[in-house]
Amino acid sequence: MKQVIQNFKTGDLYVDDVPAPSISQGSVLVENKFSLISAGTERSTVSVGKASLIGKAKQRPDLVAQVLQNVKKEGLQATLDKVRTKLDSLKALGYSTSGVVTASMDTKGVFKVGDRVACAGQDYASHSEVVSIPQNLVAKIPDNVSFEEASFTTMGAIALQGVRQASPTLGENICVIGLGLLGQITCQLLKANGCNVFGIDLSKGLVDLSIENGADKSMQRIDGNLMAAVDNFTKGYGFDSVIITAAAPTNDPIELSAEITKKKGQVIIVGAVKMDIPREPHFYRKELELKLSCSYGPGRYDVNYEELGQDYPLAYVRWTEQRNMEAFLQLISKKEINLKPLITHTFNIQDAEKAYDIVLGKVKEPHLGILLTYQDNNNKSQTKFDIKKSAISNINVGFIGAGSFAQSYLIPYVKLNKGSLDTVVTTKGITAKNVGEKFGFNAASSNSEDVFNNKDINTVFIATPHSSHANYTIKAINEGKNVFVEKPLAMNYEELDQVVKAYQKGSSKVMVGFNRRFSPVAIEIKDRFKGADEPLMISIRVNAGFIPKDHWTQIKEIGGGRIIGEMCHFIDLMQYFSDSIPVSVYATCIGSSNVKIKTDDNISVIVKFSNGSIGNLIYLANGDKSLPKEQIEVFGAGKVGIINDFRRGLFHNKNKAEKLKLDGKGHKQEVKAFMDVLNTGQDTPISFESIYKTTITTFKIIDSLTTGLPQDI
Repeated sequence: MKQVIQNFKTGDLYVDDVPAPSISQGSVLVENKFSLISAGTERSTVSVGKASLIGKAKQRPDLVAQVLQNVKKEGLQATLDKVRTKLDSLKALGYSTSGVVTASMDTKGVFKVGDRVACAGQDYASHSEVVSIPQNLVAKIPDNVSFEEASFTTMGAIALQGVRQASPTLGENICVIGLGLLGQITCQLLKANGCNVFGIDLSKGLVDLSIENGADKSMQRIDGNLMAAVDNFTKGYGFDSVIITAAAPTNDPIELSAEITKKKGQVIIVGAVKMDIPREPHFYRKELELKLSCSYGPGRYDVNYEELGQDYPLAYVRWTEQRNMEAFLQLISKKEINLKPLITHTFNIQDAEKAYDIVLGKVKEPHLGILLTYQDNNNKSQTKFDIKKSAISNINVGFIGAGSFAQSYLIPYVKLNKGSLDTVVTTKGITAKNVGEKFGFNAASSNSEDVFNNKDINTVFIATPHSSHANYTIKAINEGKNVFVEKPLAMNYEELDQVVKAYQKGSSKVMVGFNRRFSPVAIEIKDRFKGADEPLMISIRVNAGFIPKDHWTQIKEIGGGRIIGEMCHFIDLMQYFSDSIPVSVYATCIGSSNVKIKTDDNISVIVKFSNGSIGNLIYLANGDKSLPKEQIEVFGAGKVGIINDFRRGLFHNKNKAEKLKLDGKGHKQEVKAFMDVLNTGQDTPISFESIYKTTITTFKIIDSLTTGLPQDI
């Protein structure tokens, strides 16, 4: 299918053929008919991409701070590799489309094949021939509303949410500052609500357009008579509310809004403007109320709502993102909103670059609503694209999942160990093609079956969200393919049992990405304890840092939480040092009434091993980032081995301390070890029994927290 793409590293913007996206539970597959270019938002997005590295840094100082913090934790080279991976990516543009449903897996059974729908969402409702949209970001189009009109729905929902923040009543005087596309729609919504509307903008053309479309009065910001006109319009009281829909780098919209708002009035910010709020003379003396409007409405930025499809009860949250979309479509249907005068250009998707030349000012033309249209294309549903044809090696690899981790720590090391990269699969075709071309895969796809059904692929690397690991592992085993799956192996007892059954029936080699045991410093310390015929005491402190509850790793249905998704690393490391399997576990965590804190992210775990060794894990999310993340101490046989963040170590023996300058967390070594056994036919470097015991121990940790009792493993 064709899609508008921007290379974030170079800034180049172009239209390319990429695999069509896949559909998953809770989503709807839609063939686009029209999509709307949001000139203000997309101009800003594209401009960031076109900026130099220094320019990008100036516009995102928050990300620069993250990079500097990462240098302290992982070193300069590892951080540079991560940054290059992030920069060398392709970005989808667009967030407001309309089209026809071609497949639906929405959990409520609302959408059927052939339904006409409007779609919303950055990275979902993109400028592409086919889009896959979460069910709560899709709304049915009334019969008398055209696809062109419906493509404005996301923008309409944003404007509608801004109006809702003002809670306007019949007859109120309301000013709209900024009469671009968002402002024009806002003016019409306010008129439909029975308000007296006054518009302000720098552009005379936009001022005139707003009057043509129903605003009672509009004026240019530079007009010397503006303040007198405001007084006349409001009878000297000022506006009941001012809605700022402008996008401006200056503080003028904020200062102007305060000046023209009545005492105890409201200022609602919808657009991206500078927000240096002046206390005097107006905000303080008038007791003005300042509100920010969050995008399309309640549900925005809530993973549970947008990605997992969990709706808010209508009785308690009347207007959600989806219900705002539906309300806007109804207003179009009732002819309360007229969008046709706002459409200034329509381009075929193949000519999208011409549209962006206008948006970016390369072509000087007045513009407002710019639409892209999509015609029939026999290849629009194609999920796999061949990139090149290279000879396959003894280990021919398919990758399912290719996020930044896989690109930084897995794919390069497969290439380094002479594995041939056959097919890469991601849910978004734009990502698959980018990774495929960057690393030299033979093909890119959005359908995992293109890996499982390929008889030439004998090894599968799985680097998807945790919830899909067990299912993909089982499929690979059933197809007779070897498996490297990023941790965790499974999310619950049932999934683990299914993996075990598949493994016992098959002949595949299965490896889980427990990389820390392969780190040079861990290997060195393990070797120093060789021959110590006694139990060990292993103490591990992890200053993991805070991760909010709405991060995907914390969501039970996707990431499973940090016990299952992260602490498994350290259970495996304990097994490695002790040369023994866990037999019992006890866990306890902090108690807190703070709803932001996930209490089991701050946990103490004691593991007993079959040879008498003891492992003690202290995993913390409430510490300070300046402290190194991981410290491991191994005691036994009169010796002590210490690992400091897997960048260096110490070994204490015979009253002497020896420094171990061995860097790295073992990602490179673990991939090499796995590739070596595939070439030699030997057993995997981590036995399946050990992998099983690590996984089930994490489940038992949760059981111990629930019951307050030790758990046998």
